[in-house]
Amino acid sequence: MVFDVSVALTWVLFLALFPIVFFWLRRAWRIIVRRDFSDVALKRGESPPRPEKFAPFAAATNLLGAGVLIVAIIGVLLGEYAYETWSAMAGITIWCKFFADFALSRHAHPIVFKKKDKPAEVAGTTSKK
Repeated sequence: MVFDVSVALTWVLFLALFPIVFFWLRRAWRIIVRRDFSDVALKRGESPPRPEKFAPFAAATNLLGAGVLIVAIIGVLLGEYAYETWSAMAGITIWCKFFADFALSRHAHPIVFKKKDKPAEVAGTTSKK
């Protein structure tokens, strides 16, 4: 094996899976065990009005994503998966997790349209009675 750029990037990708799994499992632990909903469906750093409503979905995405990455890590360490297989598993899992978190945060923070009140004075005209 000759050390070149592709080998270095492969190692970086593989080693990056460990902290990703750690953070996702930690978030799931906080949601499920500690009942801490401060990381659930954040939008611009703010929690939704009722984060406990969306907590099971956030916990499920964290557990599912971490589980798939753990399977990929174990498969690499045991030599079961080729580079194309485990890198595809890791890449698809990471992207799907990001999209699922984004969709959950947007669903938890609905867009509220406010009715505009009609002003008594309309651009320079006054109503005299």
